[in-house]
Order: sequence, then C-alpha cells, then structure tokens
Amino acid sequence: MSKLILIDRANSETVVDGKTDLSVMEIVRDTGVEDDFAFCGGGLSCASCHVYVDDTFLDALPPMSAEENDLLDGSSHRRENSRLSCQLSYNDGLDGLKVAIAPLD
Repeated sequence: MSKLILIDRANSETVVDGKTDLSVMEIVRDTGVEDDFAFCGGGLSCASCHVYVDDTFLDALPPMSAEENDLLDGSSHRRENSRLSCQLSYNDGLDGLKVAIAPLD
C-alpha cells in the first residue's frame, strides 16, 4: 500500500496508509491527529484543511481552482506550496507524498 507522510502542527511526523479514491483531507482526518482539522468536511467552504505540500510533489497535483485559490488568499499562513487537502485526490502516483498541516487562522 502507498504511504502518506503527515506532519502535524506539533511538528511530529507520522506515516499513514494512503488510500486511493479518498482525498488527502479524508486520509488526514481519519488519522485523528488534529481535532480541529477540516471543519467543513471537504465542502470547499473553509480553509481548515490547509496543508503545505512537499515541493517534490507539486507538479503531480491537479491545478488549483479559483475557489481554492480564493480561500487560501484569506489565510495569513499561505505559502507557495499551500493547498487545501480536500481538493487533492490521493492516488498511487502520490506514494510518499509529504504534507504538513498549516496553522489555523
């Protein structure tokens, strides 16, 4: 099974099973490492699933939609590698993907 590497807000790294056909948000949420992660449950109406994607995987991800970009613009913690994990569908091509959960705004 492919792996997803998760860095939580306390900077602890955890390796979890990457399940295809789930979003990165669902995989992270199902680990239970952050109680306040993904308030809207993937409805693209908040930015609480904001993550920083390891630069080596940025080109493997789908382009950012205008809606995702607008939500990230509202974050004071936005970086070049910021994405909303609800918009990232996990697949075997993302084996080893590393994401760090961004601070809450």
